[in-house]
Amino acid sequence: MIPTNVKSTILYQKSLGCLLGGLVGDAIGTPAEGKDYRVLEERFGWIDDFTSDGTDDTVMKGLLAEALIRTDGYATLDDWAVVWLDHWEAIFGPKLNKFFASVIHTAHKMRRYAVPRMAALGNMPSSSSAMCISPVGIVNAGNPRQAALQTYNLASLIHQYDVGFCQDGAVAMATAVAEAFRPDATVDSILDAATAYIMKLSGKEMLAAIARAVSLARETDDYRTFRAIVYEQADQFFCEITCDSRETVPLTLALFYLARGDVEKCVTYGANFGRDADTIASMCGAIAGAFQGTAGIKPEWIAKVNQYASLNQEELAARLVETALTKLEKEWAAHRQLESIIA
Repeated sequence: MIPTNVKSTILYQKSLGCLLGGLVGDAIGTPAEGKDYRVLEERFGWIDDFTSDGTDDTVMKGLLAEALIRTDGYATLDDWAVVWLDHWEAIFGPKLNKFFASVIHTAHKMRRYAVPRMAALGNMPSSSSAMCISPVGIVNAGNPRQAALQTYNLASLIHQYDVGFCQDGAVAMATAVAEAFRPDATVDSILDAATAYIMKLSGKEMLAAIARAVSLARETDDYRTFRAIVYEQADQFFCEITCDSRETVPLTLALFYLARGDVEKCVTYGANFGRDADTIASMCGAIAGAFQGTAGIKPEWIAKVNQYASLNQEELAARLVETALTKLEKEWAAHRQLESIIA
């Protein structure tokens, strides 16, 4: 049964924390996007605040959340595609220059000639699904296995076949968020969940990249040392396309470990890392926000989100919680029906 006031629940506090952490990370990483960390140090010193509502990461997250809400949490790639077409202006509007080619190409192919499950053919690698997938973790809170199954379907709207590793990256992010909702979740259990449901054979490239980055983070156990070594050994950690999920997802999980799940450290570590800073900070902030809830986010940052965000994050979180609870009720009902067959 859905509570009369979902905003009084821990589920809501964690859901809102996830949305806020992701948006703050996106916004705080915006001025650092595409830059070397040494350039950032010279120009900014240490980036620790924001004055915007983020980039395409946050826009795409809103579109995915809408698809999940419309379908009581059971969205497929077709459902997400419909929302893209219904909200064309969200992509091809004021933030168009923030979108990577993978999304632009997919949208045009769907509008002109391709069915959704074929629209990803020929797309370049990116983090376009991983960066916005956290609402799937919310509607599958505490159930990372189910989050992974749904994510493989949804992420195939943008990436398939030769760039299928981008689906694996999205799975890592969705399952990390889903695990973060568990009352007994820890930094280590979240990192374990991030890789537990990636396909072991098809996803071995992503699994190896994550293991490499997280191992270095554990070995150094220091943000600045980690960052310096990653840049020094660029051929081991960086990709030709900076937003390739084989780069961003492993770095996100490594920074989450170094930050010990602290929201402020997660988003500032991501922002000051450089490269695809907005996406790394956004993904890291979303996981940490789900882990810590709103209590882990500075009140002044929450006030700034309320000032800048185009979507009301509190209302969006409430709608996602209602969706998660509706989905859970349906699944409980299905299990109860099975009990009558077994009895």
